[in-house]
Parts: sequence; C-alpha cells; structure tokens
Amino acid sequence: MSVVRSHRYLVAEDDLEEFLARRSSLIATVREGHPGLTHAVLVRLEDGTYTDTWHWESAAQLGAALAAISTFPEAPLTMALTQDATALNGKVVDER
Repeated sequence: MSVVRSHRYLVAEDDLEEFLARRSSLIATVREGHPGLTHAVLVRLEDGTYTDTWHWESAAQLGAALAAISTFPEAPLTMALTQDATALNGKVVDER
C-alpha cells in the first residue's frame, strides 16, 4: 500500500495565488529527484484551512524525500505563506 504525508494549514486569501505557484514549483522539484511522489491533493475545507496530502509509492521513498527536504529551496518559500501548519504521515489501508 502507498503512504501519505498530510499537512493542514491556513493560507491568507491574498497569498493564495503565490502559494499555489510556489507549491507547484515545489512539487515539480521534489518529483525530479523523488519520482515516488504519485500525486498531491490540496483541499480547502469549509473552515478555511487547507489539507495538502502527498501520496507516495512507499515509506522508503517518502523518507528519502523528507531527508532531502533541506535541498529544496522551494520548501521554506512555500511554507512561509502558511500559518498554523501541522504534518502527519500515514499508510493507506483502503482506497477505492
């Protein structure tokens, strides 16, 4: 089964367009060196927060990307536009 890294955060409405551009650049950069990232899904919840779930083929691939996070200059630039960020890792147990 695949694994996920899920983030939850706030993004100010005025920053959303720039955030989306930076997030897109970050995803492209991560995929260049870590092709195990299969897809990333950003959802705006009704309370105004966002969940951003990145799906990986394996825990090893997720771990390798996390270990290399300091080599992705887009990561701090993207996350600088968020507030109250949290992150959790998990394993997909059912997907239909």
